[in-house]
Amino acid sequence: MLVGPNLLRRLLRSQPSATDGGTRLIISALHHLRSSYNTTTELSAEHPEGNSEKKKESKWFTLPPFAETVNASLLRAKLAGKPNLKAADETTALKWVLKCCPDLPRNLVQKLFRLRQVRREFKAMAVSDDGCQVQKTQLKRVGAKDSLNIGDRIYLPISVREIPEEKQGHGCTNEELNFIRSLELYKDPAIIVLNKPPGMPVQGGIGIKWSLDELAAVCLCYDYSEPPRLVHRLDRDSSGILVMGRTQTSAAILHSVFREETIGASKHDFDNEKRILRKKYWALVIGSPRRSEGIISAPLRKVVVDDGKSDRITVFDNTKSVSSQHAITEYRVIKTSPHGYSWLELSPLTGRKHQLRVHCAEVLGTPIVGDYKYGWQAHRRLQNLPESELRKNSNEKFSKENMLPFGLNMDRGSILDKSLRLHLHCREIILPDISQALQTLQSCTDHDLSKLKSLEIVAPLPSYMQRSRDILNS
Repeated sequence: MLVGPNLLRRLLRSQPSATDGGTRLIISALHHLRSSYNTTTELSAEHPEGNSEKKKESKWFTLPPFAETVNASLLRAKLAGKPNLKAADETTALKWVLKCCPDLPRNLVQKLFRLRQVRREFKAMAVSDDGCQVQKTQLKRVGAKDSLNIGDRIYLPISVREIPEEKQGHGCTNEELNFIRSLELYKDPAIIVLNKPPGMPVQGGIGIKWSLDELAAVCLCYDYSEPPRLVHRLDRDSSGILVMGRTQTSAAILHSVFREETIGASKHDFDNEKRILRKKYWALVIGSPRRSEGIISAPLRKVVVDDGKSDRITVFDNTKSVSSQHAITEYRVIKTSPHGYSWLELSPLTGRKHQLRVHCAEVLGTPIVGDYKYGWQAHRRLQNLPESELRKNSNEKFSKENMLPFGLNMDRGSILDKSLRLHLHCREIILPDISQALQTLQSCTDHDLSKLKSLEIVAPLPSYMQRSRDILNS
């Protein structure tokens, strides 16, 4: 059976006063789902289309029977004393197929449902030729959103086993392989944490040749049969800590942690509940905030500009608007410089697109260095200033020796250079030890997971940000 991601997250947040009754509910969720599958023959070839004249045996790819999982929301409500908490959604046929077949592309599974090629085992009583009642097994269509009952079996077309595995569009040289693996900050059986280089997108898309999710699938599988999975995002030009789940179970748990931390902060629960996920960014900004520390609570929304050619995120005062998203950021001034710069520590309590960049530029009035999208005017004034002591030594020649694989260069872009790069870096993250939590659940079901030691991971600054820091400290 699978350990539900919501269950583990709720248990990690549970208080020591958890009742034994609630703890017993996780006993049935401690076993791992077996990865072996069977090929079976349909006992009754009755087709929903009514073509009974074409009775022929059809082979199907059989998934393990659906196993009971714990309703994490109800368990959490019991532990927290909130009986009115809404229950979580039931497991659907689509979710079960994706859990059982992590190697199948999601779009392929969805296509199978759309083409009505997925079946569920159905047992009914029928009368035999001699007048006796016998149990007859039939396969009937099942929809992607149909809920499953305990013991239900899902059947996929046998052809899915004949589909060749998707090959990566590229391979990696030894130099590229070593570079990607050099980004590793932490690795255990459940997660892998990278120090994302600036300029490399996290996900692929149109016009993107290299992305970290694709490279991780090629370089970071090691002895695992499944590739690491993304559980959160970083902007292309940002750098720092990127967490990936090494298995589908750990990825689902981490995704739930990241998602529900944002939901909790949006409901202003961050002062009342223990936060099990904390992220700290370092940013070099132009100017200095009026206050040395504080909390920014400003909703954001996307607006279209340039006649629909592009879009940007902006602060929106109307919190009742459906198009706006609540966004909360804690900030603290680390150090100010007489040259007009400040180092900030930013802790996003929600995870909105461009949240830190917009909050710094529009709320604090201190755009991040290198953020021309949201701080163009500040950079224009900066460039129009007379040549300062900082730029007298900016005649460094670009060297090919500084080039890294995939066309990356992390030396250029400091405050000494004419072209500034984004100075936003995910410096530190504190999150639950998912691997230890899973091992603990397997060995001791009544253990208080909230007492497990959290992981604390720190990522060093990229070269150009470290250079800017050294210059301002000199």
